Amino acid sequence: MTGSVPSPPGPISGRSIRPLAGVLAATAVSLTGTRVSAIALPWFVLVTTGSAAQTGLVAFCEMTPYVLVKMFTGPLVDRVGPRVISWSADSLSAVAAALIPALHAFGLLPFWLLLTLVAVIGAVRGPGDLAKEIMVPEAAERSRVPLERATGLSGVTERLASTVGPAAGGALVALLGPMAGIVVNAVSFALGSLVIALVLPRGMGRAVPPGNEPPGGTDGDTAGAPAGEPAGYWRRFGEGFTFLRGEPLLLTVIVMVGITNLLDAGFAAVLVPVWAERSGDGPAVIGLTSSAAGIAAVCGSLVAAALAHRMRRRPVFFAGFLLAGAPRFVVLACDAPLWAVLVVFAVSGFGGGFLNPILGAVSFERVPRGLLGRVRALGDSLAWAGIPLGGLLAGLAVTSAGLAPVLLAGGALYFLTTNLAGLRPEWREMDRGRGRAARSSRTERPEDAAALQ
Repeated sequence: MTGSVPSPPGPISGRSIRPLAGVLAATAVSLTGTRVSAIALPWFVLVTTGSAAQTGLVAFCEMTPYVLVKMFTGPLVDRVGPRVISWSADSLSAVAAALIPALHAFGLLPFWLLLTLVAVIGAVRGPGDLAKEIMVPEAAERSRVPLERATGLSGVTERLASTVGPAAGGALVALLGPMAGIVVNAVSFALGSLVIALVLPRGMGRAVPPGNEPPGGTDGDTAGAPAGEPAGYWRRFGEGFTFLRGEPLLLTVIVMVGITNLLDAGFAAVLVPVWAERSGDGPAVIGLTSSAAGIAAVCGSLVAAALAHRMRRRPVFFAGFLLAGAPRFVVLACDAPLWAVLVVFAVSGFGGGFLNPILGAVSFERVPRGLLGRVRALGDSLAWAGIPLGGLLAGLAVTSAGLAPVLLAGGALYFLTTNLAGLRPEWREMDRGRGRAARSSRTERPEDAAALQ
């Protein structure tokens, strides 16, 4: 090998869970705060303006910068290092979030300024989330934890935040008002920043020096740049596309998940609320179905964390999608009793708990450490690109065709997307990287294993 990623400062000896625990703790507090804010902020806008359109505009102003900035900051995360990006982004998010209740208390928060602050939060949260994601494989190495187990624990953390955050946000808003939830969001960002800055080892997540990152899965210096000299931003950004073009498995995953994300967004934003309203159960049933799916997803992620590294990925992955996708659409279309809906949502959540741990492990194994920020940023952003359109398309479809036909069509499209994609030959590669990664972790230095492709 003509070039390798330099080792992180200091020896990695013994076993300490501190690196992995630090990354997971920072992820937990920042995501929980974000989920609390997802309840508090729309409610604040709705009760102060009375406008559903303005409420939707606030959500748009947060998610659009999130997706776009996350896509374009991959080279920056690789260049500066994910640890620095993570605590810096969380610090900026904390300041922007804290300004919302502070300005509101003094009557200095016009709607345009609220939109600006929300856009800032979304823009800096994207790189912060990306940085935490790409620190997981190094944290797993340092903690001597199998990669599937580490990504499984990361999935558990995300699922717990998505289950606890909305419940806590709803209770907090009901008791103290929406500004209390936004304050909690600011505090959570600040705690996440402190955890990353103070708990993680200083050498962790250090940037790869220019000229040492492997370009698009090959060895040597950055493509097209003299050895030892940093490549320009757009050249580094293009290396992410170059690498993805040479990875049919990752491209197939991105396309498939992009379609299912669009369907999931329409399902959660429009189809479930319309079903709840027309069934007569009201908004309480939305929280009930969400809790059933969320708790079961936590259980699925826990099983994945404990056992996924011993399972064959391909059958587990597609079985998880089979449970997590179409059944939810079908059970609502069939006007089933509530107990049956809850059972189906719980089974779907359990199956969904296996998906992200497997996807994360495959991505981390196949992408060289020096390209991880660029490739993950591009992949995540492309997979999320349809989310803003999901609710819009679902609303138009329900208006023109009715709820039950749209639910059945959505379930059929979900089933076909996941199963037809599963017939492609690229999926045979899912389990091949595992053996290579395991052998590398036993026989190579961590820094050499990270450079392998």
